[in-house]
Amino acid sequence: MKYEERLQNVAVLGAAGKMGSGILLLTALEMADLSLMPENKDKTFALYAIDVSTKVLADLMIYIRGQLVKAAEKKTIQLRKVYEDRVDLVENYEIVDQYVFDVMNVIRPVTRLEVAYECSLIFEAIKEDPALKVKIFSQIEKNNPNKPWYCTNTSSIPITQLDKEAGLGGRILGVHFYNPPAVQKLVEVIRGANTQDDVNAFALEYIKKLKKVAVPSNDFAGFIGNGHFMRDALYGINEAKKLTKDMSWVEAVYCINKVSQDYLVRPMGIFQLIDYVGIDVCSYIMSVMNPHLKDEDLHSDYLDKMISLGVIGGQYASGAQKDGILKYDKGTPVAIYDMDKKDYVPFSGYQGKCDQWLGNLPSSWKPWKSVNFEKTKNEILEKYFGDLKGMETKGAELAKAYHYRSGEIGRKLVSDKVAFTDNDVNTVLLTGFFHAFGPINNFLK
Repeated sequence: MKYEERLQNVAVLGAAGKMGSGILLLTALEMADLSLMPENKDKTFALYAIDVSTKVLADLMIYIRGQLVKAAEKKTIQLRKVYEDRVDLVENYEIVDQYVFDVMNVIRPVTRLEVAYECSLIFEAIKEDPALKVKIFSQIEKNNPNKPWYCTNTSSIPITQLDKEAGLGGRILGVHFYNPPAVQKLVEVIRGANTQDDVNAFALEYIKKLKKVAVPSNDFAGFIGNGHFMRDALYGINEAKKLTKDMSWVEAVYCINKVSQDYLVRPMGIFQLIDYVGIDVCSYIMSVMNPHLKDEDLHSDYLDKMISLGVIGGQYASGAQKDGILKYDKGTPVAIYDMDKKDYVPFSGYQGKCDQWLGNLPSSWKPWKSVNFEKTKNEILEKYFGDLKGMETKGAELAKAYHYRSGEIGRKLVSDKVAFTDNDVNTVLLTGFFHAFGPINNFLK
């Protein structure tokens, strides 16, 4: 079956979720573009958006339409060529409207899983629950005579496990988009032990067509991205616990969050990143990874307690940050949750004290926004970390230890054969997490 034939009858499971909606949008655009090619004018392209209720699907279609207008407006010159035989389409808005109509015409929102029984390709973006994924895959497999290919968006569950338990015969691949899929460039590609070559080749072509960056990972729980992030997060939490010998918990969280953001030149601190992903999501990913690990325990009592208190972070449907470990005002952290008081304590009560305790940053320091997009980024970072290395302030010592630990995690992913190369680890952190530099580097040599 050719590439375009595989994309003629497709289902997205969990289509109304944050990940599913992005995958649906990208796939709808690709399928519509294929349908508009002259050689495909007599072919039907159907994309089934499957989710649990008509309400979430109605909201999904509103979101998709809005995104399609933006996408069409960015490529009106290209679309003029696509519609060059349509003399009725003259103005740009007419071309945009027609393209939006053509893409929307590909999508079929439904609440019935049974429509997937006829599909040749299944994108899955449901809850990160192995048992649930296996149950749904098994149901489709039992009723679909077409031997469909499955692309699972799992960020942590081994592909071989899903393949074996659902009996998919190697017709499954991990295609882990990063959040949000419509914006993020990174896609981790994970082959199971029996994943068929054709499935992998199709996914690589599909990712290339979407203008994304594909990074291969070996089939080990957590893969590269969460393999690094979960360990990085636990290190930050444990470092904050150590600091409580000298300060309160909220002060310790403030210090480690500042060190992991400002001192390490990252877009957000480690506690803010945990909030962004979701405290409950991070805890669950650790629980999925843990049974597969022999020499370490990925678990946090702190995250468990926060969840028990109903503090879980995450994001609203709009993408706005929910309060979690940190409280946010228009996306900016302003307070930290005190588990004893069961309330947020504003920065204003301790920020100055903590900043003084950490000490000054090197004069060569620049914030992430001023560094990450500079052509001379590496030179700026080499100068900064060279200066940091010679400092003995509390902040500098914490930052150097954090930096070394991040590199240690990255190198272990390679030595454990989770990642194929140092560059793969760096690409995931640079592209998927927007770090200014990869963890495997020589800045503090």
